[in-house]
Amino acid sequence: MIVHGRPITARHEGGQRFALRIRGHELIVDQPPSAGGTDAGPSSTELFVASLVGCVAHYGQTFLARHGIAGAVSAEVDWWGDLGAERLTRAVIRVQAPWLPAEQEAGFRAAVEHCLVHNTLRQEPDVAIEVTSGADAGTPA
Repeated sequence: MIVHGRPITARHEGGQRFALRIRGHELIVDQPPSAGGTDAGPSSTELFVASLVGCVAHYGQTFLARHGIAGAVSAEVDWWGDLGAERLTRAVIRVQAPWLPAEQEAGFRAAVEHCLVHNTLRQEPDVAIEVTSGADAGTPA
């Protein structure tokens, strides 16, 4: 099933800081001082990696609930990037699950490995960037 998510907007707040509006929520992204920001929030890259680890943990917790297994999932991610290539190069996610019956271990692993964010990284989506300027919008630039 193909779904169309609600638009998410980024509004410049000065310096390297942006307010992201997601449904009724607002998040601040900024850069650390070493990159010219004020560290008012995580960087967009950190938020991207956080989305990955949060998704993996969510799928694990959903698996537990669906199978009536008590306990809570936690997850942590270490990540690396290549600044010259402007891309992330590696992420290692460690998932801590409560005790799992042996017959549920493979299913749990399959669940956490198939979260939406992880699947998106496995097969990159079609991302189009459309640029408009003040002149395109009918206002002075």
